[in-house]
Amino acid sequence: MASSVRRALLAVALLVATGCTQQPAEPPRELTLYQSWELQPGDELAGHQILGGLGDISLALNGDAIYAPFDGKVQPHKPTCVIFSSEELPVYLFRLCGLSSPKFGPRSAGEPIATGKDLRFALLNKQPDGRWAMVEPSKKIIEQMLLPQ
Repeated sequence: MASSVRRALLAVALLVATGCTQQPAEPPRELTLYQSWELQPGDELAGHQILGGLGDISLALNGDAIYAPFDGKVQPHKPTCVIFSSEELPVYLFRLCGLSSPKFGPRSAGEPIATGKDLRFALLNKQPDGRWAMVEPSKKIIEQMLLPQ
């Protein structure tokens, strides 16, 4: 009886150590922001993670999914953030923070990107010098990302 409990505990430990976490196949995408705010989502301050900042819109997803607004690609960014990019809008990036189990790689328009309790969303516009500036997103694009297509 005791050995079967030990085997079960060992199996659980091996699952946790080897296969229960999703490793991104994509390398993290680094961004240089036009606005130089010191604290960014994903950074830590005194042992506490920064969840959002200036330029982010916070939405209560309540466990619902967020969907790709166009054909595009999902890449990891910071520990709790991903970047969605699309060749249809090459001068814009979508920074999505606070999601659970994001699906990295190519996504077709309307495919789920991830689910989450809360979403912090920022739209970034590429500047002539190569940096990215936060700009106000349209309500239509946000609605498109919140509703299944």
